[in-house]
Amino acid sequence: MNPYLNFNGNCREALSHYQQVLGAKLLFQHTWAESPMADQMPEGQGDAIMHATLQFPDGSLLMAADYPPADFKPMQGFSLSVNAASVEEAERLFAGLSEGGVVTMPLEPTFWAERFGMCTDRFGTSWMVNCEMKAP
Repeated sequence: MNPYLNFNGNCREALSHYQQVLGAKLLFQHTWAESPMADQMPEGQGDAIMHATLQFPDGSLLMAADYPPADFKPMQGFSLSVNAASVEEAERLFAGLSEGGVVTMPLEPTFWAERFGMCTDRFGTSWMVNCEMKAP
């Protein structure tokens, strides 16, 4: 299953941020102006992202686009979950994802994980960062 995120005109910025923080690679990016549907986007929105795909180091994909402004609704009802291999990685990921956003649960030890935290990034995407406990 591959998540598909819709943004309100800041898809390019969000994907650039996710590339830096999460080590993703941009596989594909197409603007509305480059598509046969260019006339369906409001004037001045041609450089908005119609479709883009990021690939993460584990091979998983995330797709995204700028939603037409008149139809955009903020994302809600889900979170993207990232598993870190170490506490240090969890701290780095959480700091990057929460920068400029809202921390809804600080990254800290829990009874099920060495570290777990939740945030909504500055682009409106909700994240859960988890670092599982090591086996005894």
